[in-house]
Amino acid sequence: MTRPQISFEFFPPQNFEGAYRLWDTVNTLAPLDPRFMSVTYGAGGTTRTLTQEATRVLHKHTGCDVAAHLTCVDATRDETLNIARSYADTGVTGLVALRGDPPAESGAFHSHEDGFQNTVELVGALADLDAFHLFVGAYPQTHPEAADAAQNIGWLKQKLDAGADEALTQFFFEAEDFLRFRDACAKAGITKPITPGILPIENWQGVKRFAKRCGATLPAWLEDAYAKAERDERTDLLSIALCTELCSELVDEGVEALHFYTLNRPELTRDVCAAMGIHPKVTLRHVA
Repeated sequence: MTRPQISFEFFPPQNFEGAYRLWDTVNTLAPLDPRFMSVTYGAGGTTRTLTQEATRVLHKHTGCDVAAHLTCVDATRDETLNIARSYADTGVTGLVALRGDPPAESGAFHSHEDGFQNTVELVGALADLDAFHLFVGAYPQTHPEAADAAQNIGWLKQKLDAGADEALTQFFFEAEDFLRFRDACAKAGITKPITPGILPIENWQGVKRFAKRCGATLPAWLEDAYAKAERDERTDLLSIALCTELCSELVDEGVEALHFYTLNRPELTRDVCAAMGIHPKVTLRHVA
C-alpha cells in the first residue's frame, strides 16, 4: 500500500491534566512525520486564547507545521484578522477557517454585527493576507444545515473559490461516503484537494454522542460490531481493524492524505498508522 501523508488534530488543554495529555499525544504522534498538526477552537470561541497558546507552543517545540482553527464566532473582523496576523508573525503558516459553533446555550449561529458573516467572507479576507495555507471544512454526508447535497457541495465550492487551498472532511466510517462525495465535487468543478477526516473509535458510546452533535450518520452494523466487541473486551482491536481497513480502502482509491481526529488520545491513531506501515522517523526534543 502506498504510504499516505498524515496529519493530526488536537484540542487545546484547559488544565494541567489536559496539558499533560496533549503533550503525551504530541510526543507519540509527532515522530510519525505528519504533514501538519491542527489545533481546534471551542464552541463560541471559548478556547480562543488557549488555541493561540497551544498553536504557538506546538510550532516552536515540535518542528512540525501547525494549522490553527479560526472562526467567525463572537469577534469583529479586525479582531479575527489581528489573530491571523499574530500567527503569521510567529511563523504559523496554516489556518483552518470555519464558521464555528455557537455557544451551547445560544442555539443557532448568529454572526457578530462587526464580524465575518460566513466562512466565505472569512476565507476571502484571510486569502488577501497571502500568508497561509487555508483549510476549510467539508461534509461527505451533507452539512445538517444544508438543504440538500447540491447545496452542500455548492457552499464548499464557494469557500474554495474564495481562496481556500484544501478541504478537510467531517469523519465518516464507510469509504463509499467519501468516494461518492469526492466524485460529486469533481463533477461540480472542484479541483482542489479534499482530505478525508478519520476518527479512530476510542469510545463507541462517546462517538455516538459526538456524531449526533456533528450531524454525522453512523452505519447500523457498527452498533452490532461494538456490542459484540464490548462483550468480548476487544473494542480496541475492533477499532484498529476497522479504521485501518477504512484508510486502506481510501488509499487504494487514490487518496493521498489522511487527517486524524485524535481527541488527544494517541494510541489508536498510532496503531492504525503502524498497521499502514507508518512508523516514527524523529524524536522530539525540548518539549515541556
